Amino acid sequence: MIVNNNYYANIRRINGSPGATSNIKSDRKAEGSFEEILKSKVNENCGLKFSKHAEMRLQVRNINLTDAQKEKISKAVQKAEEKGVKDSLVLMDDIAFVVNIRNRTVITALNSNELKENVFTNIDGAVFA
Repeated sequence: MIVNNNYYANIRRINGSPGATSNIKSDRKAEGSFEEILKSKVNENCGLKFSKHAEMRLQVRNINLTDAQKEKISKAVQKAEEKGVKDSLVLMDDIAFVVNIRNRTVITALNSNELKENVFTNIDGAVFA
């Protein structure tokens, strides 16, 4: 959802009074949806990014990560980076994440139900967090 603050400025001009919208700045441009801004701010705190695919997998598999869990993943990524790993499997609390270490991007996530009898390819390291 993109909010156009010029709408409120036009209403003020038409009505002739500032009303309750007087504190809205009409010269500010919307930078994105609230959800996008919130996700980017949360991701900035832990230094990790989640790909669209990973975000979708988290949502579909009903995996809700706490800030502490994100911090654990971030530390695991740091350890993998120090060892020269490029793409890693990070295992934490019965959840598996495939992470591109260089970009610090979570590629996908699996819960304990999907872990059984799965083969992980295109990784060159694994970290238990």
